[in-house]
Amino acid sequence: MSMRFTARTRRGMVALAAAAGLAIGAVGCGGGSDDGKKSDTTTSASRSDGSNPSPQEGQAEEPMTELRGPDGLLIQIMSAQRDTGGFVTVNGNLKNEGAKSVPIPAQVSGDETEIIKHGISLGGGTLVDSQGKKRYYVLRDTEGRPLTTTGLGTVDSGQTIPVFMQFPSPPTNVTDVTLQLPTFSSGTIKISG
Repeated sequence: MSMRFTARTRRGMVALAAAAGLAIGAVGCGGGSDDGKKSDTTTSASRSDGSNPSPQEGQAEEPMTELRGPDGLLIQIMSAQRDTGGFVTVNGNLKNEGAKSVPIPAQVSGDETEIIKHGISLGGGTLVDSQGKKRYYVLRDTEGRPLTTTGLGTVDSGQTIPVFMQFPSPPTNVTDVTLQLPTFSSGTIKISG
């Protein structure tokens, strides 16, 4: 019974995180003029003064890090948020900066049978805590599905896809970790929250 509750809660948290990411993305795609002003990244998405939000409101202006992959693929990591449920959600954008469509390499799913059977995903991602000498793998639900963006296929030239990965949370005193994903370069990210 508690395993079902935990799995249901985890799926709910994933859905909530995905919905929040999409909402932030929708706000980021909204119109508006920043009139040359620097955006305020600490401002809440809900504003009562009726002014137009900056396209970058609620998101870091620059990515924390960029992971370069094969054939012009690029993952820009925009946030890594520690949640009270004991996990870290990493959000970013997968881009194809190349001149032609590129299939996502199967290696990014990792090599675990449980994850591979659910299709191409970012299930091979890991967080490395060099301070504590630990490696954290992408979380899975009770049916073995990775708690990350799934169903990845071919990325067209110039296309951007929002992506996320969830990991167990390192201890709260650990903020700097290395994000690794097969076939992509590694990058250091800072966990907030």
